[in-house]
Amino acid sequence: MASQAHPNAAARRPTAQPGAIATWLQVVAALVFLMVVVGGITRLTESGLSMVRWEPISGAIPPISEDAWQAEFQAYRATPEYQKVNTGMSMSEFKEIYFWEYAHRLLGRFIGLAFALPLLWFAVKRAIPSGYGWKLSALLVLGGLQGVIGWWMVASGLVDRPEVSHIRLAVHLLLALFIFALLIWTAMDLGNLSEDKEARPARMSTLAIWTLSALGLQLMFGAYVAGLDAGYAFNSWPKMGEDWFPVGTPMLEPFIVNLADNPIVVQFVHRWLAFLVAGLAIALALKAWKRGIHAPAAALVATVTLQILLGIATLLTGVELWIAVAHQAMAALLLAAAVVTAHSLGSQPKALRA
Repeated sequence: MASQAHPNAAARRPTAQPGAIATWLQVVAALVFLMVVVGGITRLTESGLSMVRWEPISGAIPPISEDAWQAEFQAYRATPEYQKVNTGMSMSEFKEIYFWEYAHRLLGRFIGLAFALPLLWFAVKRAIPSGYGWKLSALLVLGGLQGVIGWWMVASGLVDRPEVSHIRLAVHLLLALFIFALLIWTAMDLGNLSEDKEARPARMSTLAIWTLSALGLQLMFGAYVAGLDAGYAFNSWPKMGEDWFPVGTPMLEPFIVNLADNPIVVQFVHRWLAFLVAGLAIALALKAWKRGIHAPAAALVATVTLQILLGIATLLTGVELWIAVAHQAMAALLLAAAVVTAHSLGSQPKALRA
């Protein structure tokens, strides 16, 4: 009897599914990428303050009747943005900006469900590999926090100013991209585990840490540029007007605040920090290429090159909407390429990583 019970017990034993979880995380990462793009459109069309309430559940249903639209429009009319910037806006114009903010929030809700429900299913099936339960739970918590920070950002523009805080905008964008990077890294760890049950999580090299840190700093300044409308300050390249740094630029006190609050300084830093990031990214790509990691290395060089070209084009076109959107989308793709390259290097045997 004992010999017959043993096979049945083995059949009932839960089996980890790292490959399936990796695929699921890749899909969620793609959705987060889409969210970043829609968020960029929302910011560039100045649509973010069109919805003046945070209703995580009931807010999923858009206005349908004429009375519902009038109520939404009336609430918007009470905001500083309408009173100071958009006075006289028509209902059709309001619906245009409302669409992008609604789409942004709806996509956020969808991503939340696309993460939480499969996570619950994998947990119930006991399919999550050992050591990954807390990582996936942390991603869920970060996703929930992102929703709260999104409203915290919007609320800053509903009190006495017709725009959201650029600092809060930066926090919102950076957390989205941090989640995006974690999804990719964790998916790659699980992908390795699906191919080799003895695979360990990848380790990040010193060069990769420097590259991703510099890129994170550049992404922060990019958010400052967007939040301060600093991209409109000077639409020339490589100089800012007639000078490399405009003579007579009003400076704030203490000096350090210029790095966050002075549009001209912020644009200047964002312009030239890009080349430090490019240098580090190319160094990381060369290291990967020498280790036989060709596709990620080539993708990293391509994305950082395209990103710089799109940044220059954004300036020269006076922040043309779709070029600026492409610039933000490429920033996310550059981050993805850097993460994949760093992970690929960190997954190699220790002797090769040295």
